[in-house]
Amino acid sequence: MTHEWDLTADVVVVGYGAAGAATALQATEEGAQVLVLDRFTGGGATALSGGIIYAGGGTWVQRAGGVEDTPELMLAYLEREVGDAVSPATLRRFVDDSPAMIDWLTGHGVPFEASLCPYKTSYPNNDYYLYYSGSEISGAFADITPAQRGHRVKGWGTSGKKLFAPLARSAERRGVRVETLNTATALVTDDTGAVVGVECRSLREAPARVKARYVRLAAIAAKPGIYYPPLRRALEKRLARLDRRYATTLRILARRGVVLTAGGFIANREMLHAHAPAYKNGLPLGSSGDDGSGIELGRSVGAATDRMGNVSAWRFLLPPSSFAGAMLVDGKGQRVIDETRYGAAVGDALINRHEGIGWLLADDALMRTAISQIGPQAAWFQRMQFEVMRRKAKRGKTLDEVAAAAGVDPVGLRETVAAHNSAYATGAPDPVGKPAEYVRPVGAGPYWMLNVSIEPSLTNPCPMFTVGGLVVDEETGAVRDTHGGEIRGLYAAGRTAAGICVNSYVSGLSLSDCIFSGRRAGRSAAGEVSAVEGVTGARSAGGASAGEA
Repeated sequence: MTHEWDLTADVVVVGYGAAGAATALQATEEGAQVLVLDRFTGGGATALSGGIIYAGGGTWVQRAGGVEDTPELMLAYLEREVGDAVSPATLRRFVDDSPAMIDWLTGHGVPFEASLCPYKTSYPNNDYYLYYSGSEISGAFADITPAQRGHRVKGWGTSGKKLFAPLARSAERRGVRVETLNTATALVTDDTGAVVGVECRSLREAPARVKARYVRLAAIAAKPGIYYPPLRRALEKRLARLDRRYATTLRILARRGVVLTAGGFIANREMLHAHAPAYKNGLPLGSSGDDGSGIELGRSVGAATDRMGNVSAWRFLLPPSSFAGAMLVDGKGQRVIDETRYGAAVGDALINRHEGIGWLLADDALMRTAISQIGPQAAWFQRMQFEVMRRKAKRGKTLDEVAAAAGVDPVGLRETVAAHNSAYATGAPDPVGKPAEYVRPVGAGPYWMLNVSIEPSLTNPCPMFTVGGLVVDEETGAVRDTHGGEIRGLYAAGRTAAGICVNSYVSGLSLSDCIFSGRRAGRSAAGEVSAVEGVTGARSAGGASAGEA
């Protein structure tokens, strides 16, 4: 039978964050007619993010800031950081394309600034926009000349919205059609198994007042809902009721291909518990649309997945920058990791090797320095986190007293401090490899221990997001099935796909991968030979009940 279609386009993009925008823009540049579907009004997790793009090898921003970097140095760092996340050829292509990617973003109106942050931090305040966003200066990478590669998009506060908005405006100017308030529920395939379209539940015919209310509720469920999950759950129930009452089914023909860019699954607690139960105590960093629906759409037509148990969990110790000289210990009083490492490495070590228990030990002199630094160095949310930890810190005149107050083994703590101070005094390497310039001895008391454990907390949560997803061909972004073949007409990008940051994350690598993989998928889908004119035998494959699409 001939399938009836409500809308048609060459390329249909499911989800409208950074990956979706990059896909749409690139496909349009290749001459394709593009239609984007989004469950809300666009932006996704990107608009909620810090807006960091990890890029290097000599970008115009680096050159303007006087940063010397080469593709070889960037590649050497990433090879060690991300491991076997992608093939050597793909990683090389990502690195070589990095300067051009910043040029491409700049050409679409994304603002950057070459102001170097002079201290080590997890996220620079509004004075600085280029910084060490990973572990480049840490001991594990001491043999690789470091370079600042964290390109923060210029904008007040967290800059993610300043990344997405220019891309969306550029897409609109270039004729990309965006259908908002549409939840993709199924992929449509033909008799050969090729994906030829999308079914969704749409509010396009709902009364204007209903759509306005849906948008308002969704906006509250987004960022405020991250920090107070019960609020998000309550609002999602109200959104679901509106959807059930007013949504109608919409069928869209994709003449060349469908690209899934609907985010990860950190907002789907059932999926998270099934694939990554060790991460149940974190703060879901993403929108309501990061519920795995894009991944499930792919799986509904036979797609393979990879690294679904991999989650990036962030426990940041800096700012203040002086905390690079503090000592992070577990419940046994043993060192956890080089304290200069990026927060995702710290979170991974705490969860997977130290039962989630972490205490930051500082003597009184170090703590006074930290208190003096936090104001000028930190963004508002970092100051808030520091104040929460400071108020709840355990204190003691001796190491035994502070250990007892924190529930840490005092014998283990004394032995750890002794080994650390002995190494410092003799000039020996730090026991966990921290660079010598950041090592300082633990001095006389009184002592502070700040709780950085991974545990449920409204005041000091551990943000995390999923990085596993659909398996794609690294040359084209085409989704692969469970037998290793390609599913014709289906592509994926961003956190719906397993990509460059699937093993290890540093700030900006996810957004950078969204742009890289989105442009790749857009280019490939636009070049797909149309084979759906007069489609017969088309059928829907379900798999998603909600999503960023």
